[in-house]
Amino acid sequence: MAGPDVIHTRKNPPLLELNNITVMNGKKKILDSLSLTLEEGENIAILGPNGAGKSSFIKTISREYYPLLQDESVLFRVRGRDTWDVFDLRSTFGIVSNDLAYACSREMPAREVVLSGFFSSIGLFRHHVTREMERRTSDVLGFLEIQHLAERNMTEMSSGEARRVLIGRALVNNPKTLVLDEPTNSLDLHALHTFRTTCRKISRAGTGIILVTHNLHDIIPEINRVVLMKDGYFSMDGPKKEVLTDTNISNLFLVPVRIREEDGYYYATGY
Repeated sequence: MAGPDVIHTRKNPPLLELNNITVMNGKKKILDSLSLTLEEGENIAILGPNGAGKSSFIKTISREYYPLLQDESVLFRVRGRDTWDVFDLRSTFGIVSNDLAYACSREMPAREVVLSGFFSSIGLFRHHVTREMERRTSDVLGFLEIQHLAERNMTEMSSGEARRVLIGRALVNNPKTLVLDEPTNSLDLHALHTFRTTCRKISRAGTGIILVTHNLHDIIPEINRVVLMKDGYFSMDGPKKEVLTDTNISNLFLVPVRIREEDGYYYATGY
């Protein structure tokens, strides 16, 4: 499923190119013939109810899940390549998931969590931390305005603070795209406001965003493309204004809603 504004005379290959991707968990099909093309720097939201397969989609991108190789129509490419090493993947996608949030919920200071992003570890052990890594970590903490959390343990932070630290962990490798999995779960209104402000700042700095969520209000104004997901497949893909309609969202969540737009954000009401 190509995006609405794909330029077919592109100089560079797409950042992500999926065609006919199916994933099984035992005998259960959890992703069903997914196709998606994502350009470098593009901002996109994957919107769907709980159980739609959104987290499975992220685990497929991160290579925790592998698609069935049914025939030559199956395609999974990152920046035009069928194979790559973990270091290439780290500089392409920075992933912040709920699994990661759970794994990092321990007595470990924010600076160590962010530094561990260089090694794809949870904390530092016998890793060799260079001055450049220290400098980059300080820069990221400053960019996210969380320098004051540098020496505070993750267990002593609010959900919103901890989520920004995990975003910092993802950003240290300067990824082309930040992938956020249900990022506002458990955030109060203040934390939600701070999170959305942070995402907008990241987007404006040139990092693409893949936002995976069941909340319309997570979709920041900089995201102009929305993919609807249910039952393991993508049911619609297009410009935000065309996708986020009363009918489409009512059908997606199986509840009658009215969609309103305010200052670039969309909200569902009437349910």
